[in-house]
Amino acid sequence: MAKVISIQEQDYNLADEVALLEQDNDCDGAVVTFTGRVRNKNEGLKVSGLYLEHYPGMTEKSLEKIIAIANQRWSLGRVRVIHRIGQLAIGEQIVFVGVTSMHRKDAFAAAEFIMDYLKVQAPFWKKELTEQGEKWLDAKTSDNNKAKQWQSSE
Repeated sequence: MAKVISIQEQDYNLADEVALLEQDNDCDGAVVTFTGRVRNKNEGLKVSGLYLEHYPGMTEKSLEKIIAIANQRWSLGRVRVIHRIGQLAIGEQIVFVGVTSMHRKDAFAAAEFIMDYLKVQAPFWKKELTEQGEKWLDAKTSDNNKAKQWQSSE
């Protein structure tokens, strides 16, 4: 695969991304993907959109480090992470994590780990457009706790 990490404004095609993970890949029997989308409610408030910013250069380094850790912990084939930035509407795709492996257990665990760490360690900032106005979001306690669970399982 040419590029493992993409930070981009434009949308991606889920079928195309899965095809790239599978293309000329006869050794991996498992392909696990996760797609995160903009939802219409959060913390009890109606949401009409989301705006995402990032720290160019640093964001990619953070994601590379997360993927490197995943590769050390599990036997992985290919890994692809796409994260969108800019203004997003309800239902639009935000993030894609795709992982291949010889076996499903490694692929599922690595995909979950990458997503959990991405939520708390990659420098992205989210601003929700809610019925009460614009609101910058902090990392949730539950996201931090989930990342800490991976540390305790090392």
